[in-house]
Amino acid sequence: MSLDGAVERREGSPAGNGNGNGPVMAPPARPTYGDRRLRLNPNTEHKPERYDDVQSEFDPAIFSSLERHLPPSMLEVPRDAKVQFMKEILTRYLPEGERNRVQRHKEYRHKLMMAYQPLHKELYNLHPSAFFVPSFLKAVNDNTEESFRNILSEPSPGIYTFAMLQPSFCELLLDEVENFEKWVNAVKFKIMRPNTMNKYGAVLDDFGLETMLNKLMEEFISPIARVFFPEVGGSTLDSHHGFVVEYGKDKDVELGFHVDDSEVTLNVCLGKDFSGGELFFRGVRCDKHVNTETQPEEILDYSHVPGQAVLHRGRHRHGARPTTSGHRINMLLWCRSSVFREMKKYQKDFSSWCGECQREKKERQRQSLAATKMAFLKGSCLSPRLTFDLSKESDYTGVMSEKFRRKISVNWRNATKESVATSIQTHLRWKRPGNVGAKFDLFGYGERLLCIVLIEVSTVGAEF
Repeated sequence: MSLDGAVERREGSPAGNGNGNGPVMAPPARPTYGDRRLRLNPNTEHKPERYDDVQSEFDPAIFSSLERHLPPSMLEVPRDAKVQFMKEILTRYLPEGERNRVQRHKEYRHKLMMAYQPLHKELYNLHPSAFFVPSFLKAVNDNTEESFRNILSEPSPGIYTFAMLQPSFCELLLDEVENFEKWVNAVKFKIMRPNTMNKYGAVLDDFGLETMLNKLMEEFISPIARVFFPEVGGSTLDSHHGFVVEYGKDKDVELGFHVDDSEVTLNVCLGKDFSGGELFFRGVRCDKHVNTETQPEEILDYSHVPGQAVLHRGRHRHGARPTTSGHRINMLLWCRSSVFREMKKYQKDFSSWCGECQREKKERQRQSLAATKMAFLKGSCLSPRLTFDLSKESDYTGVMSEKFRRKISVNWRNATKESVATSIQTHLRWKRPGNVGAKFDLFGYGERLLCIVLIEVSTVGAEF
């Protein structure tokens, strides 16, 4: 992989042959590797083609999403050539066993959708004004950070809550899920559950809602994720896993501590009447630190409200407390970025989003600062000198004379190199102009002042 995150093509497509009606023409010169690298960031101005009719083990939405990352030289070629090019890339990164699993799931989904008859067909196409509350719709239409912040609450860093779904939409979706489950039980159809942790619930994508949910992600969640979660692939979301989970009597009771298989998670409560079931959050972690301790500032408990959404990083550790009464159903959309997942393979430092990586980085910086300070204090060979260590109050109150300290109008605890230098030059009084009485060396890290070293060149004419 090149340094800019592009994926280089390793093998070219077979050269084309003549059609037998004349001399075989030499194929056009193949683009260089540089011309066939994927773009790191999607071309948002390019409108991808549709691939619903393509027979492949890969989801059509993957092709449409990946097309935005194609190099300019590939955007003008016929669709079949694009498909072949993208298949080569996807095959290289998807093991055969996984491809077989995907193919079996595709066949399962096709069989399911052919047999199940939807109850509310209006759910299967996105109707924004009927689905969303006006405040959410306006914020997304305005599409600015300010418009998003006007509707968002952030009870803890990186966790956003907002009113999203109309009550009528929640009722329709609950009816559809209930109808689907009745049909499943009636025909004895064995369905796949949303994940390994939930024994109840259904995958919405499996019975026809995939297109609607994909549009929900692309047009309504991605604009928000692009602003608030860019460091975890929020600007390159290209696939999803949509499902509902059910809690209550004869259903799942609680959900253990975990992270999601997503970059960004949307969690919306649909209802019904219930008590308990609070979400608890315990900080964002990378794979290496997923089981590390929780810091006090990372603790948040959140109570569900029907129609209200929670948006957070998939790596934000969380769980659900027991639903003590009633019946709670939530819709979840796990939004994923194939670009971020590929880039993550080559990274070791996740301090831009992992809480524990951030703490480790700060500790390394603190140790480096301490070592730098000690080197400054011990390394100077100039003499005589007086050193004022600003991290120790006794140093600069004991060594520096009271008269001199009164002249230096500075907040020593929060001193910067610039503020101290200005104060020293302003308040030192020389009886003989031009006769340098003292020299100060100011040492620090960035703007933060660590210590002052006073090198006495001559004290003639200097007031202390």
